[in-house]
Amino acid sequence: MSLDFFFYPRGVAVFGSFRKGAIAYEILRNIVEGGFEGKIIPVNPKGGSVEVAGRVFEIRERLDEPVDTAIIAIPAKFVPGLIDEIGPRIKGAVVISAGFSEVGNADLERELVEKARKHGVRLIGPNCAGIFGVHGKFFGSFEVRVKPGGLALISQSGAFGGAALAMGNEEGIGFSAFVSYGNAADLNESDFLEYFADDENTKAIALYIEGVKDGRHFLKALSYASKRKPVIVLKAGKSASGAKAAASHTGSLAGSYEIYRAAFKQAGAIEVEEMEELFDAAKAFEMYSMAGKRVAVITNSGGPGVLATDKLERLGLEIAKLSEDTVAKLQSFLPEQCSTRNPIDLIADADYERYKRTIEIVCRDGNVDSILVICVPPIFIPSEEIAKAVIEADCDKPVIVNFMAGELVRDGVKLLEEHSIKNFPTPERAARALAWLAMRKKRGGLILFPHPLKELFHLVKGPGFGKNYERTFLGKLGIAGGYYEVALFVVDGNDESILWEVEFPDGFPSDPALGSYLKANYLGPFPREKNPVKTGG
Repeated sequence: MSLDFFFYPRGVAVFGSFRKGAIAYEILRNIVEGGFEGKIIPVNPKGGSVEVAGRVFEIRERLDEPVDTAIIAIPAKFVPGLIDEIGPRIKGAVVISAGFSEVGNADLERELVEKARKHGVRLIGPNCAGIFGVHGKFFGSFEVRVKPGGLALISQSGAFGGAALAMGNEEGIGFSAFVSYGNAADLNESDFLEYFADDENTKAIALYIEGVKDGRHFLKALSYASKRKPVIVLKAGKSASGAKAAASHTGSLAGSYEIYRAAFKQAGAIEVEEMEELFDAAKAFEMYSMAGKRVAVITNSGGPGVLATDKLERLGLEIAKLSEDTVAKLQSFLPEQCSTRNPIDLIADADYERYKRTIEIVCRDGNVDSILVICVPPIFIPSEEIAKAVIEADCDKPVIVNFMAGELVRDGVKLLEEHSIKNFPTPERAARALAWLAMRKKRGGLILFPHPLKELFHLVKGPGFGKNYERTFLGKLGIAGGYYEVALFVVDGNDESILWEVEFPDGFPSDPALGSYLKANYLGPFPREKNPVKTGG
């Protein structure tokens, strides 16, 4: 489905109050100041004019010509009628207005959707913060504008989205698009995942969700997008209290976190735990699409090198064993005080030449998949000198950089950013960035078997399901012959009782939003002493 009329519109109408400080005025100002080159029509029944960024616009009393998108910031009770009126002249509507299902007005929201469908209009919202199509210079929101780049941010929460955009600016992240979809009365996170998966300006997708309304569509869309580009997910509403807060916030059902966690893993998405991690992952994927597990650490300080090494191993990565040829080449020019085993310690007085040559030699080692460069510059060596070494080093493998010491490395970090190299301010954050790249490299080990729950129930209760029930069960699914981690997750409606009748041992959680699926992850041959697969009772 193409949603270009939202993110690359040729014309837009803004509905609301145009007094300074009003939401419609601020959105209009953002559109004008952002450099939008299409048609801009402010609309209010009172008419008049408004000056924005040195331009004077006539405020039309009604929309009397076609535009791609309408942005609506008027009282909720008037929105369905407005959609009915302008429906023949628009393709999409972004409804900023709140006061729908999130506060119990479900009937008003249903009426809004009915009016939109009557005219074939697609809706974003209501109760949302708007959208950006950054490469089309379209900033249809009151949130802070951002620089062009490759990250599309999909946020159920408008406030989270606004904060994320501001933090992204601070972190030097470039965006392709932003959408706050609020109550998701029509278009939802799954539609946007599918759209941005095929958007040529989007290199990675960041998704903030509290819950989903159509779990099957979500899992399908998440898998589709993850196969094409990195998808970073931050899930809110993991605790009981958080889930309750999510329901009152956007009217969504947060559901069991364990269900979502399994779905994220199965689809190949990268799940993060907090906003800082979301941006670190976004920075990593803005530079590289993936990386292997074998990491070489190059540092001028032993302590940070040890911290990085510890973190890398805790995250499941390998400290690469350098070849003897690589070690010999390093020993040929490095001072004898330097360590030429991984992590490679160039000691405190490491300069441009020492860093550059080391990076290039290590990069050519077949045992190395990626490099983590750490720099804690002494006051007598400018950080920009080391930054220049990183920039100019001839290396075709992922290089993640950790320049430490705040103000002392400010100029070096700035130089790196000018060459599209992101800095991670601590060794641990840099290590985690490499772990996310490696997760992307190994994705695809999970197998999805969609089966109706009743069919699975009959398999479990069928003939031969006894002492060796795990192997029998897997065999009937066509995946016998090895050790699989199996989880049946998410059931729907009336079939939920069947799950409990089967007596799955760990009390598998259920969620009416996501349907019934089997996840199987191959872990190797069956152990001799026991079969650890648990699928039934």
